[in-house]
Amino acid sequence: MIVFLLLPFGSLVNSASGIPAALVDPRTENAIITSFYCALLATIFAFVLGVPLAYMFTRYEFRGKKLIDSLIDLPIIIPHNAAGLALIAILGSGSLIGGFFGHLGVSFVNTIFGIVVAMAFVSAPFMIRSAQEAFTSIDPKMEYVARSLGASRVGVFTEVILPTGRRGILTGCLMTWARAVSEFGAVLYLAYYPMTAPVYVDYVYTGEGLQAALPITGLLLVLAVVALIAFRLVTYRPAKLSR
Repeated sequence: MIVFLLLPFGSLVNSASGIPAALVDPRTENAIITSFYCALLATIFAFVLGVPLAYMFTRYEFRGKKLIDSLIDLPIIIPHNAAGLALIAILGSGSLIGGFFGHLGVSFVNTIFGIVVAMAFVSAPFMIRSAQEAFTSIDPKMEYVARSLGASRVGVFTEVILPTGRRGILTGCLMTWARAVSEFGAVLYLAYYPMTAPVYVDYVYTGEGLQAALPITGLLLVLAVVALIAFRLVTYRPAKLSR
């Protein structure tokens, strides 16, 4: 299994000599910057809306809760090209929602907005589930004590819940960003331009062939390893020594 998982990194051997050239190619740079920037915006979007939703799921009971909780994982299950087509149908200029935003000067087809929406759609479940796990591990008695001392509900959430669950929430942010930056299918259909890194690799491969796409692929693999190491360093928790 380890060999199987590491097998794609064998492409680095064939592409290593071309990675420096890919790194200074303006087209590659723009695609990577677009991916990282839009993934950051998608993560912020998922954080602002997803973390309160996760808290609501762990602390409140309401009608339809189980159904909504099941639907949260839907973006992970459905094919992402299908997700892209569904987003076009909902957010395209001819749709009700797309037309409304069009009057406000916001278009989702082939724009940064479309990339962010597509990324947020497929990656938000990672934020919500990580935050849910973090909030579930927090003893509700902490909230009761804070309320008894005069803290408001908002104050309890921002000063007690968020700091206590920060590790799980941070993990959710990193997983959401990583999933967003690697998204291809939904972005390809909703916002082909400006090109993100995965879309640009497909463009080069389709137009110029495997040998032209390999150096860019190798560069993305290197960046993925760097991101993975950073993720491990941020979320690392030393093991407690047993006596």
